[in-house]
Amino acid sequence: MTDWPVHARIDGPIVMIGFGSIGKGTLPLIERHIAHDRSKFVVIDPDEKNRSVLDERGIRFINEAVTRENFDRLLKPLLTAGPGPGFLVNLSVDVSSTEMMRLARECDAFYIDTVAEPWAGFYTDPRLTMSQRSNYALRESVLEMKGALGPGRTAVNCCGANPGMVSWLVKQALLNLVADLGLDEPEPTSRKEWALLMMKAGVKGIHIAERDTQRARKPKERGTFVNTWSVDGFIAEGLQPAELGWGTHEKALPPEARAHDFGCGAGIYLTRPGAGTLVRSWTPTADAQHGWLITHNEAISIADYFTAREGGRVLFRPTCHYAYHPCDDAVLSLHEMAGGQWKVQDVWHILDEEEIVDGIDELGVLLYGHARNAYWYGSQLSIEETRRLAPYQNATGLQVTSAVLAGMVWALENPDRGVVEADEMDFRRCLEVQRPYLGPVVGRYTDWTPVTGRGVLFPEDVDYDDPWQFKNVIVR
Repeated sequence: MTDWPVHARIDGPIVMIGFGSIGKGTLPLIERHIAHDRSKFVVIDPDEKNRSVLDERGIRFINEAVTRENFDRLLKPLLTAGPGPGFLVNLSVDVSSTEMMRLARECDAFYIDTVAEPWAGFYTDPRLTMSQRSNYALRESVLEMKGALGPGRTAVNCCGANPGMVSWLVKQALLNLVADLGLDEPEPTSRKEWALLMMKAGVKGIHIAERDTQRARKPKERGTFVNTWSVDGFIAEGLQPAELGWGTHEKALPPEARAHDFGCGAGIYLTRPGAGTLVRSWTPTADAQHGWLITHNEAISIADYFTAREGGRVLFRPTCHYAYHPCDDAVLSLHEMAGGQWKVQDVWHILDEEEIVDGIDELGVLLYGHARNAYWYGSQLSIEETRRLAPYQNATGLQVTSAVLAGMVWALENPDRGVVEADEMDFRRCLEVQRPYLGPVVGRYTDWTPVTGRGVLFPEDVDYDDPWQFKNVIVR
């Protein structure tokens, strides 16, 4: 396909912070689908490894790290170069999302990122409690910024594959489930109505259930952390406390669980790292699997968005968490890191599209606990189709970059929404923009539960009366 639709136009500058695997993959999608002046496109990154991609296009490159000390001086002149509002595309690590939102508003610029990112050092700061260095806390800081900034130029927070796309998939999956259950309910038009619809459908919880089967020609070497997306991003998430949105159907908190004493109240955390916490889940290709309960923003935002209240009382909230089985090389990398008392490997490597032999990234949402047990809905994007669709990325990357594209288009079409989360966006429009890059998007029902086959060879403390209790889901 070469006749790509132009979805939007921006007359002002585009300033992209970060040009790693995601920035590099996002660039051709912006070029295809958003009309812009290339002379006003600027990319900033402290690493020059991908600079040739920019040089061959004549795109300006600034070889510098964006820091707490220099960001105002560095970015403000770029974002205010005119003739119209600029767009700050934050695809970096260690650059504060809230500070970038504030700066973008000062410059009357659009903003988007893929994660609520702090300044460097936040994740490993021993002065912070586990609660304070959680994704829950980072999200609360974004919500505080949303209130402080108020209405104005649109700033989209946490708009990658997950967080981001999965929030749109949850809404479509819920509508599919409601139709299959034969419920005569209108499509919701408000946050309250979405929560009530999920409650009426009998959904107890949601897994962001992912299985990455992409494999490389060359096996992982000892002392190297290999992944199909940002290694430093994955490690940072993995060493945060395991977090989940906590549902109203749950009978008891896990022994290691703690509640936060601030914020929306939708989430809890465990006193252990996500990279050391396994959970039982299900995807169509793998069937039953163990995945890591890696903390992610969407675990909290989805649980919060679908909370139904009456007065000050919570009537309903789904449990929600990530259940991630990364590619096999990343699994080995995690085991190696954990075995070394969480000492991070000296060498990091992201598998590019040329190194990968085959495989898919199967990323979707598993809505469970209803009358049809569990329903998975999501993308089954292969590396082969990724190569046909877009350059510079593997299947994992394209699920992220296409969501960034969708978020940018939506922001340009809705320019005055202030700070928004993916849950608040028009899921139909965003999926419409993203859909050509997702490969097969399928829905599958399963009769599997977390207690299937349990207690046969060894005694276990299992709640068979309510299979979808979190105590049945967690492995260790």
